[in-house]
Amino acid sequence: MIGFMTTATTGIMAADEVVGIARDLIRIDTSNYGPGGDGPGERVAAEYVAGLLDEVGIASTTVESESRRANVIAPWEPEGCDKSLPPLLIHGHLDVVPAQASDWSVDPFSGEIRDGAVWGRGAVDMKDFDAMLLAVVRQRVRENRPPRRPIRLVFTADEESGGRQGAVWLVRNHPDLVADCTEAVGEVGGFSLTVGDQRLYLIQTAEKGLAWLRLIADGMAGHGSMRNADNAVTELAEAVAMLGRYEWPYQIHEAQQGFLDAVGEMLGVKIGPGSVEETLARLGSISRMVGATMSHTVNPSMLEAGYKVNVIPGQATAGADGRFIPGRRDEFIAQVEEIVGPKVRVEITHEQTGVEAPFGTDLVEAMRRSLAAEDPGARIAPYLLSAGTDAKAWSELGMNCYGFVPLRLPADLDFVGMFHGVDERVPVDSLEFGCRVLDRFLDLA
Repeated sequence: MIGFMTTATTGIMAADEVVGIARDLIRIDTSNYGPGGDGPGERVAAEYVAGLLDEVGIASTTVESESRRANVIAPWEPEGCDKSLPPLLIHGHLDVVPAQASDWSVDPFSGEIRDGAVWGRGAVDMKDFDAMLLAVVRQRVRENRPPRRPIRLVFTADEESGGRQGAVWLVRNHPDLVADCTEAVGEVGGFSLTVGDQRLYLIQTAEKGLAWLRLIADGMAGHGSMRNADNAVTELAEAVAMLGRYEWPYQIHEAQQGFLDAVGEMLGVKIGPGSVEETLARLGSISRMVGATMSHTVNPSMLEAGYKVNVIPGQATAGADGRFIPGRRDEFIAQVEEIVGPKVRVEITHEQTGVEAPFGTDLVEAMRRSLAAEDPGARIAPYLLSAGTDAKAWSELGMNCYGFVPLRLPADLDFVGMFHGVDERVPVDSLEFGCRVLDRFLDLA
């Protein structure tokens, strides 16, 4: 048997269940097409999760923010856990980004097992952790092994579109279900990065803030055949080009510095401003993610202007995805306004704050010990995530939020490329490893 050591009375093990649960979840299409999109929603997946919990006697509550947009909340406070401690929130989202089947080597909603991995949309983001969490909790209940402290299990909708039908909605409408939690654990962290011949496990302790921007240029409408010194399209195009090509100066966050220090020590080099990019390139595909956390970033992504070729429009607009270093939001917005110039207005259409949590905590030490028990010699380091997760919502309630989905990964796997990518997959060995680590973590957290 692969997985945990067992006795005759242990019964079904988490490592026996995790692959089946992951495949089941992948086969439930929960594609999130964004606001106004007519996706299938998360209701079927939520009912599946609630059923797995109910089978082992864990009662849950399912609440919908809109029809089919379902969230599952399950308090797990068995006899034997220390109820004097505040509950730990452990969360995963049930939705996935859409997948174009023609681009894939397999049906993205098949949960196919190939080359020792589970393939499908959500295999990495993040039905793998949903499956690991469910499998470990079910095993512990069957074996009457309580966690050290009370746990709130939460499975959310809509994370892939900012959580407005999921975690954000829960915080606004049902804060009582989780407000007694002081710490939260979810994505994106806990996975291994091979540096030289060593493994470094990245613990997400911070996330960049998000500001989706609308750039607006007003000008003089007129006939396309005439001269026009106040052309909105021209003004906008120049502003978008300047913003897209702007080289933001490095602003190293504490979590990013911790990551760079760990990598430098493992490679035996001193990473300074002049060698950062060269060093990051040695790390492979993850350089795309951690490189984006060296500074603020803005990526223009949408353009709209005019309705006929020979009519100069009076207004032109653009959309841009802005991400700012935690704690530096105001300077970021001011710099964007300076870059685009006085003839282009900047509006924030959607904003989420940056997230920061301390690295030197008992909870992080529990993560380190859990990983070290299964992978002796492994190191951990904090890092700053360039994207966003449901942690942004939970942090509004004062929680310290961490990304910890423990996965020991092959050195040659383009893991970062699996997020929202084609042929998303997670190794079976990694899922089983994650179950063992998560099981230890619940004894220590």
